[in-house]
Amino acid sequence: MSGRLAYTTLLIDAYQPALEYFRDVLNFQVLEDQVLSDDKRWVVVAPSSEGGALLLARTSTPEQRSLIGRQGGGRVWLFLQTPDFEQEYARMLRNGVRFEEAPREESYGRVAIFADRWGNRWDLIQPRAVGVPADPGPLA
Repeated sequence: MSGRLAYTTLLIDAYQPALEYFRDVLNFQVLEDQVLSDDKRWVVVAPSSEGGALLLARTSTPEQRSLIGRQGGGRVWLFLQTPDFEQEYARMLRNGVRFEEAPREESYGRVAIFADRWGNRWDLIQPRAVGVPADPGPLA
């Protein structure tokens, strides 16, 4: 198989608040927004025009509605990668993003967990450059 994973579906309760959240709070681009029927749209958002994107899907059944904000089963399941963690973290805080923790250094990069407006858990992450060791922090 050759190809790429293009979209991840994110269950939402309404299109307009979701568009506003991703565009205005997380600074995502709206790549597509097409009306398919009276109650269905094809809405794709992404942090940039390259890489993965989210397909925003308004729920239509009680079962689907029960899964809004829980698609990752309580785990971090979406990963927002940035080349400038400090700038992005500060911008997100100004826009009201709720972080669950202070930023921390891990072997793979600088990271902090946040929850989106529905409760889905994300990592904001700046990957560590290859060959750069993690800062062990203060010695105990």
